[in-house]
Amino acid sequence: MLNKVPGESMVPFGWTVNPYRGCSHACTYCLAGDTPILMADGRTRPLADLRVGDEIQGTEPRGEDRHLVRTTVLAHWATVKPAHRLTLRNGTTLVASGDHRFLTAKGWRHVTGDDRPHLAPGDTLVGPAGAVAEQDAALDVVAIEPLGRAETLFDITTGTGDFIAAGVVSHNCFARNTHTYLDFDAGRDFDTQVVVKVNAPEVLAAQLRRPSWNREHVAMGTNTDPYQRAEGRYRLMPGIIRALADSGTPFSILTKGTVLTRDLPLLTSVSGQVDVGMAVSIALLDRGLQRSLEPGTPSPRARLDLVRRIADAGLPCHVMVAPVLPGLTDTEEALEPLFAEIAAAGAARATVLALHLRPGAREWFARWLGAHRPDLVERYREIYGHGSYAMPAYRRALSARVAPLLRRHGLNRREESHRTPSPRAPERPPQGEQLSLL
Repeated sequence: MLNKVPGESMVPFGWTVNPYRGCSHACTYCLAGDTPILMADGRTRPLADLRVGDEIQGTEPRGEDRHLVRTTVLAHWATVKPAHRLTLRNGTTLVASGDHRFLTAKGWRHVTGDDRPHLAPGDTLVGPAGAVAEQDAALDVVAIEPLGRAETLFDITTGTGDFIAAGVVSHNCFARNTHTYLDFDAGRDFDTQVVVKVNAPEVLAAQLRRPSWNREHVAMGTNTDPYQRAEGRYRLMPGIIRALADSGTPFSILTKGTVLTRDLPLLTSVSGQVDVGMAVSIALLDRGLQRSLEPGTPSPRARLDLVRRIADAGLPCHVMVAPVLPGLTDTEEALEPLFAEIAAAGAARATVLALHLRPGAREWFARWLGAHRPDLVERYREIYGHGSYAMPAYRRALSARVAPLLRRHGLNRREESHRTPSPRAPERPPQGEQLSLL
């Protein structure tokens, strides 16, 4: 669980912890924004209008029954996917991606599929009947029709792993905890196949007890996001946080996942034991571009709210404005309003990093760029023609453009440690001090 960073790496920390391999932030399980969701108080609210922290109804298996229980929205996101219309016998219609799953009398079923369990006319869905969820002939599937177009679709993560959408039990996310191989590619595999290290807290605690462990700074979120949607189900981070704090190990977290709000009381508490660094990644404000580049991730507004919640909890929050995309998000017109919003949210400071194209990510981004902005392909070949990092001339120009904007919004100050580091813990640069633009 404790991973040593190679000495030649251009980052200022020596150790990382990654409870997940892969990232479900690009998940495709989504419903239309106007889908009515059953709230904890019995009223309904459109899915698009839900917010992190809202109390809604989920279900909990008890013996052979599923009982309705109160649960909390832990994350909320949107993406653009091909849409299908599901029509039920009682006249209810739901618009969802083909990957979305509903609970039937036969178990969970995707809307469409060839080699996976999927819905068919005649299948009976499960919906609330008083205090329990039951199959109902009125919820029989009558038709499943592709709409022939992509639509903006929404989804949430909940504490129970499900919610009630338009009167039926709907699955909220998907994460596989076992695989027969680990040789994933960096595209669809990374987006859709997640390996969960289910005993991560226990293994980490044992490693931290070794006499050889020098309590060096541990950075999380440097490879895969520890607060991706799977964390809402597996809840690995509370145990990891406690293990680090109990051992006297300072740590930092970089995330774009709003599931982190669940652990803010714990993080505030352990900040009295060890140095805790908090950072949120916000690359841009343009919602359309964000949906295309980061499908399945929380919106920029949701992440700004996360910064505000962290700051309100008394923890200094650093914002990573990364990656900055040449020709897309690197202009003063794009950066100025972003910095203004970050400062208004209460961020302690911000660091700006140009796009980094490692092998794997490089090929994926090249396909995206060719499909969406072919006019920029030649420029990217020039900027990234000699390696994974942007050419020095581009980084110098970006640094010169960014520096006065950061000063203008008070985001260039050095972060002060939230707690005086323990004498046992060697001081390391804050997580945000990585990969200088120069």
